Amino acid sequence: MAGDHPDPPEAANIKGFAKYYNSVTEKGRASAARITLGGMALLFLYFKLKPSSKPAAAQ
Repeated sequence: MAGDHPDPPEAANIKGFAKYYNSVTEKGRASAARITLGGMALLFLYFKLKPSSKPAAAQ
């Protein structure tokens, strides 16, 4: 699982926002994957639930 492997040595130099979202540590990769999947789910829900626009009836 995610806790089985220690972080690589270069992970000690990561600070700030990149500490949680990076491609070096397993925690960072998992966080980036969650953000990606969550964003895709939000886009899906937005387009699925938005009201459809119907053209006005011509008289």
